[in-house]
Amino acid sequence: MKQKSSKFALYILMFNMFIAMAGIGLVIPVMPQYLESFGLAGQALGFIIAAFALGQFIFSPIAGDLSDSLGRKKLIIFGLIVFSASQLWFGLATHEWMLYAARFVSGIGGAFLIPATMAFVADITSFEERGKGMGLLGASMSLGFMIGPALGGFLAKVSLSFPFYMAALASIISAVVSFMILPDIKNAIKEKTKRLSMFAQMKNSVKTPYFMMLIIIFVFSFGIANFQTTFSLYVDHKYRYTPQDIAVILTVGGFVGVIIQTVVIGKLFKRFGELNVILISLVVAAVSLSTFFLVDGFWLVLLVATIFSTATTLIRPAVNTVVSKLAGNEQGFAAGMNNAYMSLGNMIGPALAGIFFDININSPFIIGSVILLCSWGITLIWIKKKNPVIQ
Repeated sequence: MKQKSSKFALYILMFNMFIAMAGIGLVIPVMPQYLESFGLAGQALGFIIAAFALGQFIFSPIAGDLSDSLGRKKLIIFGLIVFSASQLWFGLATHEWMLYAARFVSGIGGAFLIPATMAFVADITSFEERGKGMGLLGASMSLGFMIGPALGGFLAKVSLSFPFYMAALASIISAVVSFMILPDIKNAIKEKTKRLSMFAQMKNSVKTPYFMMLIIIFVFSFGIANFQTTFSLYVDHKYRYTPQDIAVILTVGGFVGVIIQTVVIGKLFKRFGELNVILISLVVAAVSLSTFFLVDGFWLVLLVATIFSTATTLIRPAVNTVVSKLAGNEQGFAAGMNNAYMSLGNMIGPALAGIFFDININSPFIIGSVILLCSWGITLIWIKKKNPVIQ
């Protein structure tokens, strides 16, 4: 594919991920009141989050495999349509079971969209520019998730269901744009292979040269979910922060992440290499997480939260890039497994974080820090033992 058309395709992919993440983010402010209208509380919210992650976990390996055989474009469009339908279903729900089912279907949409998009980026970027492409994709996701909640709060003035309808409409528009403009790239692998079950693919992932990176993305997702689940509860219990205070902290961290992924990350990868960026970021994330409960005052909390957010912002595209570079012609499979391990972390993280928080409000941060440091040690040993060549 020519360089000019490759850049244009990348912009379309970034737009798709921005729309998808904004659609997820814009329902966050209305979710408590929306669930309250069903007579539901926080426990239901945890199950709804888990339902989304479960849908992603089950279907990500399947979707990644299909993107290698059927092509990226078809999977991306299908994922956007499914995501749109799930948002509409959630907004029109009249019974509790419909909420869980809608979010599970939404996870299926994400499973078809995200791996195919990551594989598409790998298809249209050179080996040397892979990190920059993944960084820009990550920036579009962060930007969508950052803008989404503010937009959702504004749309909720119409009605509590209105943000879900707008998310559905935005996803359909994105699907139409992709259908009309996005080029259809066929994978280099032509021979047909037997379709493996999800568990068989998970088993085979252990044998891949990038398996350690899948473990890192699982632990990273676990840590992020751990933080996101308990952060609001923590600052509410300890400091009595208002929703506006919490929004400022999360928005500043998200904004810094977008800037880094857009401007800085490609230069960091070229100068230090993705593996070194992962190692340093894991340590920074662990230290900031362990000191989070030691700081006091809004500005110190903001600083530490931003440092943690910045470190984790670097980890995701770095891991995605390493996985892509080591995957060879199996970009779809690799991206699918990447998303599956991420979803597994997103399922387990919130559940355990809630249990730890009930025991002691500081424990999620301490345990999360220990896990991140263990990941650093395992990654360092893997690098020295395997000496993976990704440059």
